[in-house]
Amino acid sequence: MVRSAISADSLSALPAGPGAPAGTAWIAMLDRPIGRSTNGALAGLRFAVKDNIDVAGLPTTAGCPAFAYQATQDAAVVHRLLAAGAQLVGKTNLDQFACGLNGTRSPYGAVPNAFNPLYVSGGSSSGSAYVVATGQVDFSLGTDTAGSGRVPAGLNNIVGLKPSRGLVSAHGVVPAAQSADCVSIFARTVALAARVLEVAMGHDAADPYSRQLALAGRSFGTSFRFGVPSVLAFFGDSLAQSAFGAAVTRLRELGGVPVEVDYDPLARAAALLYESALVAERYAAIRSFFDAHESEIVEPVRSIIAKGRDYGAADLFEAQTRLQALRQRASAMWTAIDVLLVPTAPTHYTIAQMRGDPVALNRNLGVYTNFVNLLDYAAIAVPSAIRLDGLPFGITLIGPCGSDWQLAELGQRYHHATGLAQGATAEALPPAQAIAGLAAASNVKVAVVGAHLSGMPLNGQLAERGARLIGATETAPHYRLFALPGTVPPKPGLLRAADGAGARIAVEVWEMPVEHYGSFVALIQAPLGIGTLQLADGSSVQGFLCEAQATAGAQDISNFGGWRSYIASHATDRALP
Repeated sequence: MVRSAISADSLSALPAGPGAPAGTAWIAMLDRPIGRSTNGALAGLRFAVKDNIDVAGLPTTAGCPAFAYQATQDAAVVHRLLAAGAQLVGKTNLDQFACGLNGTRSPYGAVPNAFNPLYVSGGSSSGSAYVVATGQVDFSLGTDTAGSGRVPAGLNNIVGLKPSRGLVSAHGVVPAAQSADCVSIFARTVALAARVLEVAMGHDAADPYSRQLALAGRSFGTSFRFGVPSVLAFFGDSLAQSAFGAAVTRLRELGGVPVEVDYDPLARAAALLYESALVAERYAAIRSFFDAHESEIVEPVRSIIAKGRDYGAADLFEAQTRLQALRQRASAMWTAIDVLLVPTAPTHYTIAQMRGDPVALNRNLGVYTNFVNLLDYAAIAVPSAIRLDGLPFGITLIGPCGSDWQLAELGQRYHHATGLAQGATAEALPPAQAIAGLAAASNVKVAVVGAHLSGMPLNGQLAERGARLIGATETAPHYRLFALPGTVPPKPGLLRAADGAGARIAVEVWEMPVEHYGSFVALIQAPLGIGTLQLADGSSVQGFLCEAQATAGAQDISNFGGWRSYIASHATDRALP
């Protein structure tokens, strides 16, 4: 069944993609695909798995020939995919024991970049990314502990979906750092990656870290706030820096509002992964093998894992407490943003450069990835641009645990806005598809002008319905504002000027889940109602308007420019009209 034996000597016989040195992407490619079903949601699709994931009847090497064993059953995630009709065609190369982000730490050879074989593919899921980027399979499985499901995606112009921890079972996967490990999905489109996730996800009692997670069911909407790190490092790579600037602009064009976030707690959390007792979990994962076969593990993997023996239990508890404190600090950013935007990788390195300085350059590749699993976030890496030097640049969208479908929906919108081809192929992107688990129309914008403004008496009616403030703006200069007498609490009436000689009136635009919009409108009493308002930028939203007869004899307060200014001018008065 297996075309070649699992040994370094046999690699020259293994197939490889266009322009690649022979044999480096595959550990084993099968003469005949493995299939368990001809029906199901994934019928007709071909996939590969990283060789730290078990497939019944095939060896699992984790990139270390001395460690290899014959798997007797499929990993839980492989079982689900095969049952859904997907066809397994082989196992792929990786950084040994999934310890690395560059794809050069394997006795089976370095996996090249799909666009330029002189450059690294990214790792540790290097082979899985390469075979997707070059069109040899439809999708593949990787693993992600510190960024291994994202960095290879960014460097090869494909999608890397890193689910919330515990959403996909890791039973039957050789652990790297088990509490942080995730099975990840590579595909050339977001829609396919999401389709695979829908099949792959599910609680599994056999996995100690599996969780029953409720995923958010509504998208971020057409208006959202995205975080941009306060400190950005590109290690002298001006092309990457320019590409990220263009990515910020594109996300703004999709309706995003950039918000600077404090990157310090994220960077400090990332540093703990290898620079604290947390690294002991990597040693614990293969302790008995490591102690007996240390010399058969490649450098620098051997030195990294060996560090785990130097820490005691007290050191580990101390590191965990430091991580929890950083998690508390980092959580504050989610009150100001919906999603965090980062470069997937800050730069590209050649294979020769990486081999010359394997630890420092590998650390650089993970500067925007290492913290994600430690802080329990979900993430999706999507293509963003092809640089002037012909290499890909990708971005990653990061959200809180359970935001997987939301990230996929926004990631798909972003990916399709790039106009890029799929991976290293010449195929154009297919039409976008609905993302499972999300309502088709999930939000509605509404402009408020009076008692529903932030800090005003009726603002709680918005908060109760999960609405969020998009921003403050003004109407087009065609409206008049009146103080309506006898209203409790005091309210204004906004009226479109019949002669068009109006003023710009301050409003706030809020976004509300559509399922709560009806109950909000039902609270509004005459003479107020909801109509269509034209804003200063020419766009239109739903908003508060007033019946014309109710303004007869009412004070015209348009000269104040808005209800808040009018209220402030009467702050010392006992009553308002």
